[in-house]
Amino acid sequence: MSTLSVVTPQQVRVVEVIRETSDAHTLVLEPEGEVGDTFSYKPGQFLTLRIPSDRPGGAARCYSLCSSPQQDEKLKVTVKRTRDGYGSNWICDNVVEGNVLDVLRPAGTFTPTSLDKDFLLFAGGSGVTPVMSILKSALAAGNGLVTLVYANQDESSIIFRDELIALSKQHPGRLTVIHWLGTVQGLPDQPSIGALAAPYTDREVFICGPGPFMDCVAQALETLGLPPERVHIERFTSLGTDPFAPVAAVVHDVEGESTEVEVQLDRQTRSLSWPGGNRLLDVLINAGIDAPYSCREGACSACTCRVLEGEIRMERNEVLDAADLDEGYILACQAVAVSEKVRITYDE
Repeated sequence: MSTLSVVTPQQVRVVEVIRETSDAHTLVLEPEGEVGDTFSYKPGQFLTLRIPSDRPGGAARCYSLCSSPQQDEKLKVTVKRTRDGYGSNWICDNVVEGNVLDVLRPAGTFTPTSLDKDFLLFAGGSGVTPVMSILKSALAAGNGLVTLVYANQDESSIIFRDELIALSKQHPGRLTVIHWLGTVQGLPDQPSIGALAAPYTDREVFICGPGPFMDCVAQALETLGLPPERVHIERFTSLGTDPFAPVAAVVHDVEGESTEVEVQLDRQTRSLSWPGGNRLLDVLINAGIDAPYSCREGACSACTCRVLEGEIRMERNEVLDAADLDEGYILACQAVAVSEKVRITYDE
């Protein structure tokens, strides 16, 4: 049995373009039409944007939201131009106020379970975007302390510089911002990062930035003895397929092998049969359920949901860490049922 699933993208209008630095632009976005809960999101999640392209397979890129769902502000994504960056260069060169963009609903697991904790945040360059969302949300809706260690090449490359100064003045007893500038201090190294982190080893840690920077921070924290479940790292990989293109979801009927699955999505609950050997996302698509997804490769976390009951196995996983897995999070595009009954939610 096969169903051709056509992804219906949401549309957002660009209502403002803010030039943060010489090579980083923030797009302020407003949903078009009636969208309901489609654009509800958690601090640290991302949007997938369609990039106009004549390339085979199209083009799409994931950009973190730097806005806070706890504050009365519009959706914002910040895009930093990168050398030979197909998506970032197109956005920085072409997107202006009034443009309408196609996007998929917010997704991602780089988000705190509670905003009432004390946080230690590490950001490198444009990796500050999801970290900024967490920082602002924790200050607005939480009651804990927040420390940000922010690495950049020089002072002129600091994204959100003025906003961070303003937030520090508004929350002098709760927010501490520590800048690391390459032109002054050189590249961050493990001993230096360890020394900065040492006073905050009891906190929840979120890390985003270039790969070597994140690896350096993670190794420093491991040396300090921080438990892995308190260290969260955001890693993006380029999408190998076009998430906006129609997808044929094939579900094979395997006699005598079927799981009963109950799915909670957008505050509605559906029960259906999950034929053995099939991936959860394909089963949901064939049932006409508008489950979120993007890459279908186990590499982007857009299809993340949580197992409330039962057991599954994943055929591939490049984004969920051990802490995510321990909390029951799975990738629907890679999940195959193991137990006879499974309960899944997308609403947590």
